[in-house]
Amino acid sequence: MPRAKGGPKTRARRKRVLNLAEGFWGAKSKLFRSATEAVDRSLKYAYRDRKARKRDFRRLWIARINAAARLNGISYSKFIAGLAKNGVALDRKILADLAISDPAGFAKIAESAKTATA
Repeated sequence: MPRAKGGPKTRARRKRVLNLAEGFWGAKSKLFRSATEAVDRSLKYAYRDRKARKRDFRRLWIARINAAARLNGISYSKFIAGLAKNGVALDRKILADLAISDPAGFAKIAESAKTATA
């Protein structure tokens, strides 16, 4: 049986991995085996951290909303419960942005949440 060397398929696969490893330090950007290990690890971290970024931003938004709500005399949990009772369909990202950019508008929303929970 003749020796199979791979040809275009192998070259394309190696080129794809080495292109993904561009910018890595030392052998990780030059040698196929090192590059494969580094790229596999980096893709794993990228996948994990795309999920983590969503969690991190949600935590940030909640902290901002909580701080703004407490300035208006209501806790975060009561604020969110009041919004749900009033049928206000603003998500946490928008509420956090309102808390920073338009404190007066956020105060009106907080008042409506207060009246709903009282």
